[in-house]
Amino acid sequence: MVIQNWVDVVAVSLQDLWSRFVGLLPRLLGALATLIIGLIVAAVLERIVERVLFYLKLDNLLKNLGVDAYLHRANITLNFGHFVGRIVYWFVVLVFLLAASDILKFSALSLFIQDVLNYIPNVFVAILIMLVSLVAAKFLKGLVIASVLSARLHAAKALGALTWWSVFVFGLLTSLLQLGIAVSVINTLITGLIAMLAIAGGLAFGLGGKEYASYLVNRLREETGHQG
Repeated sequence: MVIQNWVDVVAVSLQDLWSRFVGLLPRLLGALATLIIGLIVAAVLERIVERVLFYLKLDNLLKNLGVDAYLHRANITLNFGHFVGRIVYWFVVLVFLLAASDILKFSALSLFIQDVLNYIPNVFVAILIMLVSLVAAKFLKGLVIASVLSARLHAAKALGALTWWSVFVFGLLTSLLQLGIAVSVINTLITGLIAMLAIAGGLAFGLGGKEYASYLVNRLREETGHQG
């Protein structure tokens, strides 16, 4: 009698397991088909994006702007089309993976994938900010050096380097803020950097420009007295 009860319990458990598997099988096949289609679509879109950016010659544009030199220092080969193509590939894969997760009703996994997808645009914006910062830093460095040399002043290279690093650091901090990395710490650093530049400028003018300011005042007095 006891053995018969055990057999009945095992049979009922197996029947219940089989019923659940049969009920899950269509969703499992649907999720698998969705994921396979997603991989194919992602690969096709990656290729299309890579070729379009190649024909637009964005790599040549970035080289002309001087971005390639900075990447070369970090042992990174400039291939903007391939980089964007890979981001597009994984973005599409995650979208179809989210769809497959919803089919299987994996709510925790779906929420995680949604957070990742929402974060990807921040990466794009941060990269654009860094590219613009590098271009602006190079342009302003050349402008400062040319202006200082045309005014026949000294330390043109030092002022140019200071300009480049100021713009680069500001762009880097802004990119980190866009990525949400240590926001409070970066805000403190930006505030401290601005305060440091203001104090340094005030000291430089107060100490180094004191004699020149006195000279201008004396000239003004002489001209005023001469006119009078």
